[in-house]
Amino acid sequence: METAKAVKARDSFTTGLGVIAATLGSAVGLGNIWKFPALTGLNGGAAFIIVYLLSTLMAGLPVMIAELMLGRRSKSDALTTFRVLHPKRETWSLIGAAGVLSAFLILAFYTEVAGWVFAYIFKAASGSILSADPKVTSAAFEKLIADPVQSVFWQCAVIVFVGAIIVMGVAKGIEKTTKRLMPVLFLILVMIGVRSLMLPGAAQGLDFLFRPDFSKVTGAVVLTAMGLAFFKLSVGMGTMITYGSYFRDDQNVPMTALRVMLADLTVSILAGIAIFPAVFTFGFKPEAGPSLLFITIPAVFSQMPFGNVFVVLFFVLGAIAATGAMLSIMEVPVAYLHQRFGVSRFKATAATGILLALIGSTAALSNSVLANFKLFGMTMFDLYDFLTSNLLMPVGGLFICIFVGWVWGEQKVRGALSNDGRLQNSAVISIFFFLVKYVAPITIGVILLRGLKII
Repeated sequence: METAKAVKARDSFTTGLGVIAATLGSAVGLGNIWKFPALTGLNGGAAFIIVYLLSTLMAGLPVMIAELMLGRRSKSDALTTFRVLHPKRETWSLIGAAGVLSAFLILAFYTEVAGWVFAYIFKAASGSILSADPKVTSAAFEKLIADPVQSVFWQCAVIVFVGAIIVMGVAKGIEKTTKRLMPVLFLILVMIGVRSLMLPGAAQGLDFLFRPDFSKVTGAVVLTAMGLAFFKLSVGMGTMITYGSYFRDDQNVPMTALRVMLADLTVSILAGIAIFPAVFTFGFKPEAGPSLLFITIPAVFSQMPFGNVFVVLFFVLGAIAATGAMLSIMEVPVAYLHQRFGVSRFKATAATGILLALIGSTAALSNSVLANFKLFGMTMFDLYDFLTSNLLMPVGGLFICIFVGWVWGEQKVRGALSNDGRLQNSAVISIFFFLVKYVAPITIGVILLRGLKII
């Protein structure tokens, strides 16, 4: 009875465009801006993209479809979904519990990185980080992350900002915001990309990104592509189950997931086109990591005409990407508290935000007052990252595949993905079921073993 009441009152996405925008916003994150393009160039260019696409089809996309399908079928939060779909075995709800925990721990460190991005919008606008000397931009970044007051302030500012959107609800908050932000993200990417392609080093930058070099595709590169393909689509942490629960009953889940996957890849490639021609023009190294985002980019753009404008646009772009991802992640614990305990969205968001600020502060202070405090040889920032990326997310994805392929079964999958027979997509469902039952579990198992440094 309690679940029925919660389902009846459940908010949802109102349009097909809203579904695409929100789900794409979840998949797109800061990794699209620096990690994917850099890894592509350093690991074989177009050859790496081919391996990444194959890995996505084997692992990332099947799990994404599975999560969206389960969420829509249950119309419940990530934890309650498994209680609704398999009420006789409460232990399956541990998958959802791992997703909620994973989402919370990801936010604990991701909000800190997002805080740096938001801070850099203002620093770029003031011109304080514009310098052609990487030593100057490096010192500016080190000063920010080593300042405990600034670190905690910007993390809390990000939590309040995202929480304010979450409080407004699914349709009026998440959907409305992402429908506005995603077009702006594409527009800014195209603007920076066009300017970057006009630079002398454009050909070298494009060559770095797209020239296939299969000699670089080693076993380690394949494993890197497999891991990236799984993590890039925001699966294994309850976000897609939660968003799927807000889908309309007539939404074509496999097609929606495929469109989001392709749009996510497009964003990553556009980011590479926007960044690397400029990087090569001014003689910088295309290394992945925060150094590219916070040190190299300001140094590169400062040498371009109207560089102050483009560096502001770049960090606005980063803030948009981070916001879409954080909305989906924060909605996981908020939806659980809202549905499971019947509290208002405001109270659920406030409770999540306060606890997140407390736990997240340990990550925010990992480069300052807590720099010497380590567990298992890692700072709290690195520990949260390790636990989620290398353990909770792969384990969650693995058991979702097992649940869908071996417990829930093909008949229920066909009913859910065909919209109870209204869609004629039997062949697509057959391919999906084979992948989620046999291929994806093996692929994710390999990702898990690599993350734990067993292989």
